[in-house]
Amino acid sequence: MPSIDPLILFYTTFFSKPVDIASIQCEMPGRWTLDKRRISEAAAVVFHIPNFREVGDAYKYPGQYWVAWSMECGQNYKRLADPKIMRHFDIIMTHESRSDVWVPYLPRAVWWKDALARPIVPKTEEAPVALFQSAGLNYSGRVDLANELARHIKIDSYGRYSNNRSVSGPDLGSKTKIETIARHKFCLAMENSIEADYVTEKIYDAFMAGTVPIYLGAPNVDEFVPEHSFIDASAFASASDLAAYLQHLIATPQDYEAYFDWRSKPLPDNLVKRVQSLETPAFCRLMSVVRQRLEARTSTPSGRRTLPFGYRAYLRTKLRRWRKKVPS
Repeated sequence: MPSIDPLILFYTTFFSKPVDIASIQCEMPGRWTLDKRRISEAAAVVFHIPNFREVGDAYKYPGQYWVAWSMECGQNYKRLADPKIMRHFDIIMTHESRSDVWVPYLPRAVWWKDALARPIVPKTEEAPVALFQSAGLNYSGRVDLANELARHIKIDSYGRYSNNRSVSGPDLGSKTKIETIARHKFCLAMENSIEADYVTEKIYDAFMAGTVPIYLGAPNVDEFVPEHSFIDASAFASASDLAAYLQHLIATPQDYEAYFDWRSKPLPDNLVKRVQSLETPAFCRLMSVVRQRLEARTSTPSGRRTLPFGYRAYLRTKLRRWRKKVPS
């Protein structure tokens, strides 16, 4: 195993697409590959857990570090919470702050600068609330909340799920989404699951748009956003109570505008520290962890290669590749 210039192999795809290793630019020495034939050379092998169907035919070599990589939560991908599976991995790279390599959705410093520089545009839409939702995953209860809330206040739903409104003009992706949200007073920012540290782009899209997010999700969301920057849907006993509060804000401009006060203040120190910790790109931080562990070794690993998930998993995965059910 090389210790000075380690090789890191991405064994699986990222949601069925090859990882763009050409975009990984690190100051420290290190090499990257997608070539599974080089697995015996690799100091570390990265597996995207949502693509677990591609994992079963991987051999693990003595002294090799296996990396479990995912930005999704355990409720959506049960294997992330399965100790029988996760025990085979040496480095954890997830949205959880306790991970060896932390990969949250929290934007970098330049994003916050851009968000604060954007003007807050007039709220011209008749419906006070915007919703973009692409799927019906409902571990958080978000579908029930949106349906009940819609009985008490008008919601324009632009996403593929429960759609009742189309965007104006051509759909240019994120740009159109932000511009659309910006015309509404509120935006439902609801995670599909409720799990600590699982704060996705939904609440940040609302910040970039200059509207007030109504958030349902991580119980520790306060650690990821400025103070008094969002409405906590879980703080209300019912959707009707939440709707009544939204109507109060609509009728009381000074109370509504107080949700934008954070934009004229420095970001909280704890949030700044988190943002600063992410300035080094995630894969560069992974390379650093691998190098540190290699340098800490006091002896050369020995032994034979193993099939951590067993011979049956090996055969099943090989069959999937032959049938082109997963990438080769």
